[in-house]
Amino acid sequence: MSRTTAPRTPAASGLLREPDFRRLFAATALGQLGDRVLFLALPLVAIVALRADEFQVGLLTAMTTAGSLLVGLPAGAWVDRMRKRPVLIGTDLARALALLTIPVAWWAGVLTVWWLYAVALVHGVLTVFFDVAYVSWLPQLVGRERLVEGNSRLSAIRSVTSIGGPALAGPLVGAVGAPATLVVSAAGMTVSGLLAVGIRAREPRPAPHQHPWLGREIGEGLRFVLSNRALRATVVGDAVFNLSLVMYQNMLMVHLTRQLGLASFGVGLVLSGMGCGALLGALLAGKVAARVGQGRVIWLATVVTCPLTALMPMARPGWSVYVAALGLAALSLGGVVRVVAQSSLQQALTPDHLLGRMSATARFVSWGGIPLGGLLGGAAGATVGPSATLWIGATGMTLSALPVYLCSVTPGWERGAPAAVGVSPTPGRRR
Repeated sequence: MSRTTAPRTPAASGLLREPDFRRLFAATALGQLGDRVLFLALPLVAIVALRADEFQVGLLTAMTTAGSLLVGLPAGAWVDRMRKRPVLIGTDLARALALLTIPVAWWAGVLTVWWLYAVALVHGVLTVFFDVAYVSWLPQLVGRERLVEGNSRLSAIRSVTSIGGPALAGPLVGAVGAPATLVVSAAGMTVSGLLAVGIRAREPRPAPHQHPWLGREIGEGLRFVLSNRALRATVVGDAVFNLSLVMYQNMLMVHLTRQLGLASFGVGLVLSGMGCGALLGALLAGKVAARVGQGRVIWLATVVTCPLTALMPMARPGWSVYVAALGLAALSLGGVVRVVAQSSLQQALTPDHLLGRMSATARFVSWGGIPLGGLLGGAAGATVGPSATLWIGATGMTLSALPVYLCSVTPGWERGAPAAVGVSPTPGRRR
């Protein structure tokens, strides 16, 4: 697959000087703002407006992420057959429409927790297609030699919205209620889709596939990821991390609101602190990866920052809550450093015509346990309590560094193993 023919300025000028990347940057900012508002407001609709119990909150998280299991693998094969920009636009607008049904149902007096489950499932399925197309399009838009810069800049703006989103959502929830706050989330995704319309670079039409049967293409993506030791280690580590993170996040909102007594504004401040950590991580990611090594930093960032999340279950009402929030900020910092290095490595190891399937397969494996994490988190919260569940999640996140660490002790592991699917290990070329 050839790259987009959009003109590029010299690398020294930076990607933000390129109009198409600026539009993608702005679209990412607005879309992520909507997503961060959703992250705070949707659980609060269940917890505060509908009085959902711990298990129902866990089930809501499971429904939000079940799309990775339902369509995770075929999404990659489908996206590889399409131009990516229309997928981004369509899924953004469809997600906004789905979210708008929640405040409408609330105002009509018909909103139930089952309605939330349905919207969460639809939104999650659409997000799978959006994320696969987004990851697949970036190397074509910026070029492989600028992936770390592109991922770092996009991570930086996502981090800024991680600060501003909860800071905006907290007062809004307090003023107009959690259901009405979702209007802001839908508006952000709508504007994001409209900004993507203005990106002028056009992808070439994907080459016709020799095998129209979808199962063969799904298998090709699976074999490529699982036969490459670097890709395999990163997705297995991600799977453990994400399952543990969701267990932690499930009970974090319950712990903050019901055990520590924080109102929506206080919850927003804690989550904004996480955004500050993520912003710092995005600013440092390129320098840290260059100094420490792109492969080593993937596991080292996890080992250094994840244990600090244990501060939250030790917190009590008062000043210790905000000390514990520093642990969450460290988690976000390390997470962004890890994701920037890991995403750039995964994209660099993958030929253009397999990017969609690589992304979908990695997402399927690494996100497949998230619905289970939601259920386990809810069940653990109902059985042993939110604080104990936070301890379990903190331990699991720390241990998730093991697969990448054990793989990284092998010389040349970042080059991976040549895939058994008829492609060269040199990115972007076919045999």
